[in-house]
Amino acid sequence: MFKSYMPKETGFNSIRIIPEFIVWLKEHNGFMERFERYIEEAHKNGISCMVVLGNDCMPPKEEALKRMNLGEQHVDWGYHGGRKVSQHGVINGAGYSLLDEPEYAEKYYEFVREIVTKYKDDERIIIWDVFNEPGNSNRKSMSLPHMMKFFEIIRNIDPIQPLTVGIWSQTINFDNLLDIEKIGLENSDIITYHNYNNYENNIEEMHLLKKLGRPVINTEWLARCSKNTVEEMFPLYFLEKIGCYCWGFVAGKYQTYEPHNSVWYNYKDNPDAYLNWDFDFSKWFHDLYRPSLNPYVPKEIYLIKKFSALADKDFAASNENTSKRKINEKEVL
Repeated sequence: MFKSYMPKETGFNSIRIIPEFIVWLKEHNGFMERFERYIEEAHKNGISCMVVLGNDCMPPKEEALKRMNLGEQHVDWGYHGGRKVSQHGVINGAGYSLLDEPEYAEKYYEFVREIVTKYKDDERIIIWDVFNEPGNSNRKSMSLPHMMKFFEIIRNIDPIQPLTVGIWSQTINFDNLLDIEKIGLENSDIITYHNYNNYENNIEEMHLLKKLGRPVINTEWLARCSKNTVEEMFPLYFLEKIGCYCWGFVAGKYQTYEPHNSVWYNYKDNPDAYLNWDFDFSKWFHDLYRPSLNPYVPKEIYLIKKFSALADKDFAASNENTSKRKINEKEVL
């Protein structure tokens, strides 16, 4: 396990986590204790948490059910996500969620209700990510009633943290979005999105999402193979004042340095197509650090530190100016 101070030293100040409902269900007390311990350990090291509650990026039913056994998990080496069959491959039909089962859906709602109620005034958590990638894995609008139920539960609790839903379609116009994504955006306090595409596509999507007039954060990016790089993207996020959570930190059993499994499926089906596709198999997909904890590319860490420090400096100056304005307003009154 990487040393707990590493994210802060790299320049990060927040982490996005996806707690598992099935663990809460089967080991409730242990889950709640470990969840609190995780949040507190992050807080002690200057790291806040964005907590994801629902998730449509799911594998097929047979594979999903295999993963719901607690304890040591099977790992397939050489595959993004650590599994030959995963939500990152080619899915026939739709990915599976326990929300599809009525007897589990009500318990899942209680999972959301308990966690948000307990932490509704806790500044260690800064955002509730209500649903990850709604409509992905061929699920389309299957999760829409559940997503809206999550919003209803959380709004009734009235937490101090903003709510968001991360869209994933990498759109350059709203017509490209799934209906569940459009509804997710409409109900979000802040705008979050995922984009693993190139520099040009990112600029187009940023331009579109900024028109919504709410803060914008990219909660998944970094795909060096397809020209989504730290060197280009991180300075752009700084310049555009868009927050970012990159996917992947230290290379490990989850193996997100490998391309999405669908890339290999498509390559095997039509290898000649990849000769003309601008995809660089020689680079890592995600992850910033090697298993040795040395940087994958030292310059990437340098850039993240540099622009994070500049952002911190700008943020501090903005807060100071805001405080001065409030003092001046009081003097005028």
